[in-house]
Amino acid sequence: MPQNKFYKTIHQYNKKPLSAEDIYKLQEIARDYSRVKNYVYQRYGGVGGLLKIYPGYTVQNEMTQSEIRTQLGLPSVYFYLAVFEALGDIKAQWTNVKRSILEAISRNEHFSPQEKHYLRFMMKFGGCFDHILNGKKVVIPEMMEETYKRIMEDIEYSSACEEKLNKYLCRQVRKRLKNLQTDRGDGFSLTERAYRYGYCGKEHGIFISTKESRKRIFIALTDNNAYNRQLYIRIKPEECKVRISVPIEQKARLHKDYINEVGISLGMWHMITTDGGRIYGERFGQIQQELAEYMRISAQIYRKEKHNNAGRKKYKAHKAKLNARLETYVNQEINRMIDEEKPRTIFLPGFPQGNKKGFNRKINYSVGVWKKGFMKDRLRQKCQENSIEYVEVEGKAISTECNRCGAHGKYQNDIFVCESCGYEEDKKTNAAKNAKKRGKWKKQDSYIVH
Repeated sequence: MPQNKFYKTIHQYNKKPLSAEDIYKLQEIARDYSRVKNYVYQRYGGVGGLLKIYPGYTVQNEMTQSEIRTQLGLPSVYFYLAVFEALGDIKAQWTNVKRSILEAISRNEHFSPQEKHYLRFMMKFGGCFDHILNGKKVVIPEMMEETYKRIMEDIEYSSACEEKLNKYLCRQVRKRLKNLQTDRGDGFSLTERAYRYGYCGKEHGIFISTKESRKRIFIALTDNNAYNRQLYIRIKPEECKVRISVPIEQKARLHKDYINEVGISLGMWHMITTDGGRIYGERFGQIQQELAEYMRISAQIYRKEKHNNAGRKKYKAHKAKLNARLETYVNQEINRMIDEEKPRTIFLPGFPQGNKKGFNRKINYSVGVWKKGFMKDRLRQKCQENSIEYVEVEGKAISTECNRCGAHGKYQNDIFVCESCGYEEDKKTNAAKNAKKRGKWKKQDSYIVH
């Protein structure tokens, strides 16, 4: 069920344009911040770093002893934050890699159940997995020696069999582990030690530490709010602006009259269609088409007159205006849907991977700018804010499956037709009904397992 509390990001903005000197000082921190992160990625992001990143004290000590901080002259409030941010990215990647390998093991039909048990055992215990990847002798924890012996007896232990399974793990890691790197030098995180809110004359703003000892720059803000948490500052040098991102904790609203289970389908023309056939966001496709067409035509003009183009400031301003209009409309329609449907649970299909083999450039451009990610993020956020359970279901063939009999049918324009039972329905409504059905099955299976 939804959590009682959730986090959302709000933003603060500078009230006056920053001076070129202050922008340069912030950019200097941002560049060094990304350099530290890339250093950590390069040194500890591979299999050799796996023995050091948990819990992370080794990395911290080695980075303290390294000369990179001295070379950059980066204050410790930024240096160690960059180190631990990069370390968090590395750990997150290993979590994803391990999860992906476990899924591959489960799907692999060539392994016996005993061999799968061995592979899972080795991945479960960090010391075993780390040593296999680094070609070292595996040391089994004393408390797990009996379990290990039984596993080896089950697979009829031989050095060749063990070597085959260990090589499989190494191949899977090489296939999935990527070289992390950041090329961004337009922002950085900062903790409370690196800033303070206050007044400079009559202006309220934020004082931010720089690379100069005991020197801070003052940024006047458009609001009088003050926070005591980790912030992220993004620099916009061409506009002499900054944007400060602030994560805040909020309490979710509870609605006693929200009792319905609603299946929905997201579309490119009509934004949301429910399993009851109701449509929200009827003008979504029209507004989106204006944005896509403007971007397509502007791109053509820019390519034709690239050498004589005076700049894209006007283009960016108009694009931002169209984007804001579309995003405002998305928020309004999601709010209207929640208010009218009063859902306790929302079921929606997951999006399939994009197909790169299209041939209609105009259609592909429209699909490319479709704000499907923004819609899902806003819908998920609104569900959290209103204590609504958000359930994403398998989206494969959901729009061509008959909601009544389960057979696969065809489209006739926007109507789904089942040739097996004769059922006819709007294709989006049919997909929404299938989302609701699959979501209920998913919840039921989860309940049975637990």
